[in-house]
Amino acid sequence: MKYLITGGAGFIGSHLSESLLGDGHSVTIVDNYSTSTPDNIAHLAGASGLRVEELDVVESPDKIDTLVRESDCVIHLAAAVGVELVVKDPVRTITTNVHGTENVLIPAAKYGKRVVVASTSEVYGKSSHEKFSETDDLLIGSPMNSRWSYACSKLLDEFYLMAYQRTGAFPGTVVRFFNTVGPRQTGRYGMVVPRFVGAALRGEPIFVYGDGGQSRCFCHVRDVVRALKLLLAEPGSVGQVFNIGSQELVSILELAHRVVKLTGSRSPIKFLSYDEAYEQGFEDMRRRCPDTDKLHGLTGWRPESSLDDIIRDVADDLRRRR
Repeated sequence: MKYLITGGAGFIGSHLSESLLGDGHSVTIVDNYSTSTPDNIAHLAGASGLRVEELDVVESPDKIDTLVRESDCVIHLAAAVGVELVVKDPVRTITTNVHGTENVLIPAAKYGKRVVVASTSEVYGKSSHEKFSETDDLLIGSPMNSRWSYACSKLLDEFYLMAYQRTGAFPGTVVRFFNTVGPRQTGRYGMVVPRFVGAALRGEPIFVYGDGGQSRCFCHVRDVVRALKLLLAEPGSVGQVFNIGSQELVSILELAHRVVKLTGSRSPIKFLSYDEAYEQGFEDMRRRCPDTDKLHGLTGWRPESSLDDIIRDVADDLRRRR
């Protein structure tokens, strides 16, 4: 197979590229390195079947058209990522996520290519459900709060893909990631696990936002890549939306304590209000846990790595990079 992966030098994209190349496929990586780095794919240099194009999916529609035409399958991961980036630059968030996806889907429809678009658990918004299901109604916050621009832009991506899918333009699938974590992820844009682990390894204070009672589930990138490959191989995934994530729920305060323990750190844990961390009036989701029964029912997938495994792997990776 010939895969085109936008955002292929990013955190998830680099791991997916590595895995597909290892299976003997050809992979073309498109990335502008705005929130990624060439270091993520440096170890793939010289790999048979690898092609790397430094391009912006928003600014290079003609080149993207050519690359889509030459591929068998398009996996669209390129996006504005991280809460800090979303809050500080909402215009870039919307432009990248909406027009970037448009520039991928138009040629995919023209040439009838298999497409997977990455979405996010953020689309569930202010839902209070114990577990989020793909068929749930979605409750997004006010446009006066830039925090929700990311969720809305990714939700529009989902509607865009499904509109094309219903016309028969291409076979498409949406995946909603729930806090994917692992080696090569940076804490620079607000990702909590590498931010906590990095501070712990440096012996610096670990800042917990809010009261720390907000809870999340963290899934190892290896498990996410495995889920993606299973969905790509399954015809039943076409025209569907799938949650991908762990169900091991942990509060952010408990996560901080676990990071301190597993890294052997003496870092103090301190609290920072959302207004100080982001912006006045910032709204957070109190609980975020995926229902993954749909994915399991179709493919048999379940995550294999625990939260402790994830913390150790992130710590080992950060030590190596230091």
